[in-house]
Order: sequence, then structure tokens, then C-alpha cells
Amino acid sequence: MQAEDARYLKRKVKGGGIDVHPTEKALIVNYEVEATILGELGDPMLGERKECQKVIKVKHLNQNSNIALLAREIVEKCKLIHPSKLPEVEQLLYYLQNRKDAPPSPADKKGSSTFTGQLKDPPPFDGMEVDEVANINDLDDYMELLYEDVPKKVRGSALILQLSRNPDNLEELVQNENILSALARVLREDWKRSTELATNIIYVFFCFSSFSQFHPVISHYKIGALCMDIIRQELDKHDLWKSELEKKKKILEEKPDSSSTKKDYEKSLKKFESLVKKQEQLMRVSFYMLLNLAEDYKVEMKMRNKSIIQVLIRTLDRDNFELLILVVSFLKKLSIYVENKNDMAEQDVVEKLARLIPCDHEDLLNITLRLLLNLSFDTDMRGKVVKVGLLPKLTALINNENHRVVVLCILYHISMDDRCKSMFTYTDCIPVVMKMVLECPDKQVDLELVALCINLAINKRNAQLVCEGSGLKLLMKRAFKTKDPLLMKMIRNISQHDGPTKNMFVEYVADLANSIKNCEDDDFVIECLGILGNLTIPDLNYELLLQEYDLVSFIKDKLKPGNAEDDVVLETVILVGTVSTDEDCAAMLSKAGVIQQLIDLLNAKQEDDEVVLQIVYVFYQMIFHEATREVIIKDTQASAYLIDLMHDKNAEIRKVCDNTLDIIAENDEEWGKKIKLEKFRWHNSQWLEMVAIS
Repeated sequence: MQAEDARYLKRKVKGGGIDVHPTEKALIVNYEVEATILGELGDPMLGERKECQKVIKVKHLNQNSNIALLAREIVEKCKLIHPSKLPEVEQLLYYLQNRKDAPPSPADKKGSSTFTGQLKDPPPFDGMEVDEVANINDLDDYMELLYEDVPKKVRGSALILQLSRNPDNLEELVQNENILSALARVLREDWKRSTELATNIIYVFFCFSSFSQFHPVISHYKIGALCMDIIRQELDKHDLWKSELEKKKKILEEKPDSSSTKKDYEKSLKKFESLVKKQEQLMRVSFYMLLNLAEDYKVEMKMRNKSIIQVLIRTLDRDNFELLILVVSFLKKLSIYVENKNDMAEQDVVEKLARLIPCDHEDLLNITLRLLLNLSFDTDMRGKVVKVGLLPKLTALINNENHRVVVLCILYHISMDDRCKSMFTYTDCIPVVMKMVLECPDKQVDLELVALCINLAINKRNAQLVCEGSGLKLLMKRAFKTKDPLLMKMIRNISQHDGPTKNMFVEYVADLANSIKNCEDDDFVIECLGILGNLTIPDLNYELLLQEYDLVSFIKDKLKPGNAEDDVVLETVILVGTVSTDEDCAAMLSKAGVIQQLIDLLNAKQEDDEVVLQIVYVFYQMIFHEATREVIIKDTQASAYLIDLMHDKNAEIRKVCDNTLDIIAENDEEWGKKIKLEKFRWHNSQWLEMVAIS
């Protein structure tokens, strides 16, 4: 058909049904547009029908609204609604007035006590709201709007965004290169002219970024790099706005009685808040898109090279919870790589995060704690956590079930550093974790909790706090009842501290000995052995203990090669060293042939420094007693082994050997000569080596 053949265009609008909007306070008016092209004689030549919708928002509708008046006003203003439908409009408005609104999502609240553990899509904002429902068939019309002035560009981008938010439309949109090219061009050229326009377009690309298969499209138009530039400039703008506002605030403080100054400041503050709100919508959708793109490690590295970490950390001083959740989530993702963690340390990330712990928003608090957990694998970062005063704040969060595990893990990391262990005494941590241990409903205490307790018990003051009142008694009762080896490891750490704490264990010696003999769990037995091995208490009757529980036969059995695990063997040797401080016990063990067993074990385990050291320590203890000294010197090859170990690479072994050999030399002239000769040979060989080198 030629253009001149079409003389007239006839347009007919036919009203349709009226519905309520499913989620908003609005009416949806359905209507049909019929366009017919007429020829010269007025005959219809070409016709097309199109289904359309118009959204009429009634935001201010509430329980006090006059429904009849409002319905009449809507019918008068909207020509699509026939006056005969006034009763229907009234009925729909009445329904909207009484419909219960969906509860606001955590994203809509300034703070939220509800923990979801999920990132939420950016919510609708001013630039997105248009008074019509977008139609995929009108895509070309929307694209044409992108070539008009800024308000029309905002409208066109909002309609395209409306389509993009439906995942079913993305495949069709991604195949329309003209639309994507136009959006990318407008964003690049006009983002400074309108925050709403920039937000709409970036939101469109965010919708694509939610699906990995569309990431190459975003990369093709270099939207990620552009977004980073936009965010950086927006941050600079924010600093400028803030600086200007501070100047006006300072002027107001100097002239508090000036009404014009106060009015000017309030006006500037209102404008600042409005600008920040729009800016944070733009930044939120931009960061979210970048976070989605960063699932590809190569893309993430490009972002790092463009200083994404510095940009994210600069944003941490904002107060918008949902924006902060995104920023902290992004930092958490980046923090798993050492180089990123180092960059964060340079930017004082821990100091920036400190203000967010605690906070009213559960999701933000949780993701912040998880980032802190990642950072706490680094010793210096742990030190900063303590330095900025987070230790008592973290302790206060232990009772919050949403964050308990991650908080315990952070505290566990902090407790690994000896210089930090003592800091726990200035918090409520000890009574809190003790209560949790004793009230734990499971047979075994939660791993994160007991691991923290094990570390804390290494510190003497912490151990004393644990034992206060009936603390030790209750721990022992639970440990013997549940046979929890990790709980017993905690108790074992408590038992290593000299003074009143160690003396409290005397009343549990019988229970420990009984467990050693009868418990089938090797891990639990090891800890019980360790506790008995720590009990170097002068008033403890070790001889009675060995006899009453027949521990000599237990010791002999465990020292036989292949009879027990290495850890059990080691703890048994340590126990022998402890009880050998008592002369009668040492004689009893010697008579039972334990000394020879130790020599055989020394021969078999000569590569295990810890076992060797403890065996040598047993000989050192026994050499003080006349009865066992004679056996060691005259009836065994212990002295010869000690001479061989005199020059061991392990300094501790050398030290104990020297002390033991000195006592042997004092008590046996023949061995004294041998020891003196060996020391001379060793010294002489070292001197000869030095001469040769020089």
C-alpha cells in the first residue's frame, strides 16, 4: 500500500473490564484500541486491534477515605471508564480499602530483626513507576522514546525495565541488538543527566546478569566497567554534597538564632537526603549487577584491578541497610583470596566494619560477621578486631541463635593467639560459654563451642574463672557422664596450671583412674591420662593410686610395641614420669620391668622427639632415687642411650640428657669417665671442623 492511498486514519477506543492491582493500591483499566486506515472513498483498507491497560494509582486510599467521592473523581478524570461503571468502581475501591496489605519485607524497613540469609532484588523506585503495563509487542515504540528528551528516555527505559523484570522476556530482549545498543549508548551518554535514567538502564542489565548465559552480552557492551566509573563518580559527588552540607551546618552553629540560616540548612538537608536516596538506588543495583558478574573469576580479577575493593570500602559509611548488605556480601566473596584480604587490610576494613556490629538488621549483621570470620584467619586482622573493641560486642552476640556459630568461630580464631587469650577475662565470655556447655542438650558439646573452651582454658586466669563456684565439679560430672573427649581435653588444659586450680583435681583422681582402665574410647582415655600426668601434686599418694587401680599392669600393657596408638603411648610415658617423682612408685615400676620397656620403646621411637624427650625425662626423675638409680646405671643400657642422645638436634632432649648424665657421673665413677670422654670428643670434633673450615 502506498502512503498516498491512505487518506484517513480512524482510531476507536473501546472500554473493557476493571480489576484491582494484585499488590499495589491501584485499579487496572483494560481497554482495546482499534486503528483502521481508510482509503479515498472512506473504505477500510487496513485494520489492527491492540489490548491495552491503564494503571490508576490510589496511594492515599485509607480507612477514612470517602469511597463514593473518590470513585466519582476517577470516573470523571478517566475517559476509559463509562459513567455506568461507577458502582463497580466503588465496589473495587471498597475492596482495596479493606484488603490487608502484605507485610513489608525486611528490605522496606530501616532495620529488620528478621534473619533471612538471602540477598533481595532491588525494590521498585520512583523512576520505574509508569502508569501503563508494558507490552513486549511495543518494544520498538519504547526504543523510539530513548531518542527523545530525558523525561521520555526515563519513561522508555522504565517500560523496557518492566519487561526485563519478567525472566520470560529476557530471551527475546537479548536477541534485539537495537534495544541493547540503544540502552548502552544512552547510559554512556546521559547517565549524568538523570539518576533515574541511569538506574533504570543498569537495572535492565542487572536482570540479564541474574543468568550466567547472558553475561557475555553485558561484557560486550562494557556495562561493568561503565558501572564502576559511575559508582566512583557518585561517591565523589556524595563527598562534595556532604562537604557543602557540613559548611552550612557550621554556619548554623555559629548563628543558631538566624531563621534564614536555619531554613537554608533544612532545605539543603532535605535536598541532600533526596539526592542520597536516589544515588543509593543507583549504587545498589550497580553493585548487585557487578556481584553477579563476579561469579567469573577472570571478571572478578578485572574488577580488582579497577580497585573494586577501595570502592566497596568507601561505601561502608552509608546507612542504607540493603546497600550495605550488598557491599559486605561482595567484600566477603572477595575476601577468600589473600591478595584481596591484604588490600582490605590496607583500607582499614575492620575499623569500618566495627560500627556495624551489632546493628538492628539481622541479615546485615550476619553477613558482616561472616566477612569478619574470613578476615580472622589472618593474625594481624585478629589483632585489629581486639584493638577496635569488638571482643565484648562479639561475646554479647553468642546468645543470638542466628549468629552463634559464626561468632564462636571468630572467637575461636582470636583465642588461638596467646596475647589475646587474657583479653577474654575482661568480657562475659567465660560465664556465657560455661552455661552453654553445661546446658548443651546433645551428648557431645558443639564443636565450635568446645574448641573455643579448649583454647581459653590454656590461660591460667581463664581456667580459674571456669573453676569458680562449682564450675570444675559440673564439668567433671558432665564429662564422665557423656564420655566427651573434647570436653575432657578442655579439663585437661585446666589441670596444667599450678596452684589452687591443680589441687582441685585431687578428688577426681579415682574417677580418672577408673576411666583409664574401663573406658573403651581411646580419645577419652588419652585425655584422662593427660590429666593424671599433669597432677604433679606433692601430697598426692601415687603409690596407692597405682596399687588400687592396678595401673602398673595397664602401663606395662600400653608400653608393649604395637599394643596402643602413639598418642596413648606418649601419655602413658608422661604419666610414668609424673608418678616417678615418688620413690616408692619409681621402685614399683622398676621392679615390674618398666625401665627396660622404656629403653625398648626409646629404640623403636627414636625418630619421635616428643616420645624420646618424655622417656629421657622419666630416667631423669628415676635417677634421683637410690633404688632406681642403681637399676638404670648397672642393669640397663639407659646410660649408653643417654650418651648417644647427648648431641641430639632437639635442644630440650639435649638439656634433659645433660642433667641426667651429670647425676649419673656423680654417682658412678666408671660412667663418669665415659661421659667426660664423650663430651671431650664432641667438643674436639667441633673444634677440628672449625679449623678445617677456616
